[in-house]
Amino acid sequence: MSVLGKKGIAILMAAVLSISVAATAGAVESKAAMQAKVVDGQVYVNTKDLLKAVGGSGQYDAKSGTYTYKGSEAIPKVIEKVSPSVVGIIGKSTEVQDGATSDDRYNLAHGTGVIIRSNGWIVTNAHVVDGLTNPVVVTTDGNTYKITKTYSDALSDLALIKINAKSLKPASFVKASQTTVGETVIALGTPISFSLRNSATVGIISGLNRGVEATYRLIQTDTAINPGNSGGPLVNLKGEVVGINSMKFSAVGVESLGFSIPVDTVQYIIDQFFKYGKIKRASLGLQLEESWSAIVGLPTDDPLTITGVLSPEAKKAKIKEGDVLYSVAGKRVSSVVDINELLKKYLPGQKVKLLMQSDGDIVTRTLVLADRADIVDEEDEAFLADEEQ
Repeated sequence: MSVLGKKGIAILMAAVLSISVAATAGAVESKAAMQAKVVDGQVYVNTKDLLKAVGGSGQYDAKSGTYTYKGSEAIPKVIEKVSPSVVGIIGKSTEVQDGATSDDRYNLAHGTGVIIRSNGWIVTNAHVVDGLTNPVVVTTDGNTYKITKTYSDALSDLALIKINAKSLKPASFVKASQTTVGETVIALGTPISFSLRNSATVGIISGLNRGVEATYRLIQTDTAINPGNSGGPLVNLKGEVVGINSMKFSAVGVESLGFSIPVDTVQYIIDQFFKYGKIKRASLGLQLEESWSAIVGLPTDDPLTITGVLSPEAKKAKIKEGDVLYSVAGKRVSSVVDINELLKKYLPGQKVKLLMQSDGDIVTRTLVLADRADIVDEEDEAFLADEEQ
């Protein structure tokens, strides 16, 4: 295979490119435009652009005039790259199971975490660290650390923990807009037994924006996620974290149905904890009922019905039970998850406009957002009760 000039631009005909990409172990289809030239009806692209788009590695041999593309090493290279950013978390469980006593030294629980800052900050699931006593973090080099600080948010199922360590390798996070259905992903974590730390499984992203038993939208994946993988990363073939593994459905006849918290929600929670030391979560101050279509998962633009006015701000805005909610801040909403996602952009005390129907009339209400921490409604209580089971 010949080259274009001395800049190392390999001659990659479209047909050859297709074969090379197909041979890659789970290569990601990229929509990024690459600089190209057409010579004698053949398309040539810069190898740097190719590797950036699909991953893998390549080498040009000047003597033979050939370019060797190695895509089969993508997954091992990613695991090697990301593993130092993944930790195991273990401690004594406050839950007594299988007849064990509370002082049983084997009554332990464990999970996984992802290093986000070199000075010891780690993100994990809230359900990994909540209720864990004397927790210990174990890094890939075998060093152990006590947790010195913990911030936990049950509604997002995310937590930040701090260990006294330096020069750790933080993981890199992808932009949410770059994640696509069908993309190959790798889950790293500590499944089943703490002795299985840094286990890796491979699958694809099965779906995005899933609203299943969670406050915010989730990523669906068929990657094997088992107890202990919670809090670990779901990464793409560039070694970028696309989500934090959170839960799976497990039942007879159910297979490969795992869920991960996407990076936009992870970053939202991280930013809030670092800025405020807690989550300042905005709320409409309303108890809402979804339509039948929204509940069963049918495509719908059906509005939500107000079944309770919970905050003084909502009462001041003249919202009452039986009113119907169509949109928030100009965006159509059909589910509680839609509203939760939208309100990540706001803080308590800010104002939004609601398009509603009240007493048969279409009206616009200006609402001052409440602090969700000040409001306990039936939906929150039910959600937290489910999480504890």
